[in-house]
Amino acid sequence: MTLDWATAEDAAALAEAHALGFPHPWDAAAFAELFAGPGVFGLIAREGGRATGMALCRVAAGEMEVLTIAVDPTLRRRGLGRTLMTAALAAAREAGADAAFLEVAADNAPAAALYAGLGFRRAGLRRGYYDRGPEGRVDALVMRLDLTPASS
Repeated sequence: MTLDWATAEDAAALAEAHALGFPHPWDAAAFAELFAGPGVFGLIAREGGRATGMALCRVAAGEMEVLTIAVDPTLRRRGLGRTLMTAALAAAREAGADAAFLEVAADNAPAAALYAGLGFRRAGLRRGYYDRGPEGRVDALVMRLDLTPASS
């Protein structure tokens, strides 16, 4: 497995990896458009030339927002999500971010556990944030991580 920094030129591969993790994935144009904005950076994991995971984040005003992260379901629970998040958090710190935020579906216990294991804590709730079509809407947990070193 390789982990590389993604650019707008990787929009199609990012969309391919995103489709592995979401029933309503973003298309390549959406990724290219996001890269055109300030502070956006991405990571892409590949295995055998195939995109197997990705993360897209934005740093602005001292905060990092995880825009989206996806891992091939057949490769979950093997540390790829943690690897993507660890690299993204390091990049955010280098870019001067003091805090990181993300939203995760309230019914996605494995992802919430991953984020909690990285030190994220619940900061709020967005009711009915995710549209699951005929299945209805699902709340999103807003999670926050302090990126500044603990003072002694």
